[in-house]
Amino acid sequence: MARTAVKAALEQRSEWVVVAEASNGRQALETFRRHRPQLTIMDFAMPEMNGLEASRRLTERNPDVRILMITVDPTRQLEVEARKAGIKGVCPKDEIRCIENAIDAVIRGGTYFPEEAAA
Repeated sequence: MARTAVKAALEQRSEWVVVAEASNGRQALETFRRHRPQLTIMDFAMPEMNGLEASRRLTERNPDVRILMITVDPTRQLEVEARKAGIKGVCPKDEIRCIENAIDAVIRGGTYFPEEAAA
């Protein structure tokens, strides 16, 4: 699912506001510094710096940051690395319901990983 499709789906919820977008990992870091969103949705596959590395850098500087990673294939290994990076949840980018549930959980201070959702 393209970034514009994810944005359009998120904007269907009146309580959520998309404050910014970034097309690569470096831009994501700068955009975060400017806007300080309540939640950051980070795509794993981004040019210049992937979402995992960008998330690591964000959490090093901002330990309380809430990041949800979206990816084409949320493997167990990616989940392990995401947790180490301080990411609060991982979802397939083409499953908007998963993304919505994850956002709700992460905004409330929780986490959202595939095995948690299945449990």
